Amino acid sequence: MAITVNIDMGYEFSVKAKAADVFAVLADVPTSASFFPKVQELSDLGDGVYQWEMEKVGTAQVNIQTVYASKYVADQAKGLVKWTPVKGVGNALVGGHWKITDNKKSTALELKITGEMTVPLPGLMKMVVAPVVESEFEKLVEKYIANLVKKFGGEV
Repeated sequence: MAITVNIDMGYEFSVKAKAADVFAVLADVPTSASFFPKVQELSDLGDGVYQWEMEKVGTAQVNIQTVYASKYVADQAKGLVKWTPVKGVGNALVGGHWKITDNKKSTALELKITGEMTVPLPGLMKMVVAPVVESEFEKLVEKYIANLVKKFGGEV
């Protein structure tokens, strides 16, 4: 038995760094991933596909490790870094994008993440587990954003 937890998040913020510098960091998956907390391992599977293995979260009795792969495409002219889920790898499907807009004195960023995580627990636990999984993922993404904001010289 397994339960599926859906994730749908969106963030918008601006940083002091130049758009080209921001794009360079976000388009380079290993560099961008280095700012994401609790990444146990990031593997380059080739052709723009990366497999993410997150650290286990939870208690000794009940813990969850998220593993997934996404294919990344970066388009500097459009200011877009996009990733789409790769089926058949791990227990999650994660997609999303960074939209990077040059505002001359600052850089506006939009982050959108959608995902579907399958957790090997009885269906009865969904009401308890789903909010915990969503909350944990949200905390990780917010820490990731905070780490990037610091890298890019602060928020505007």
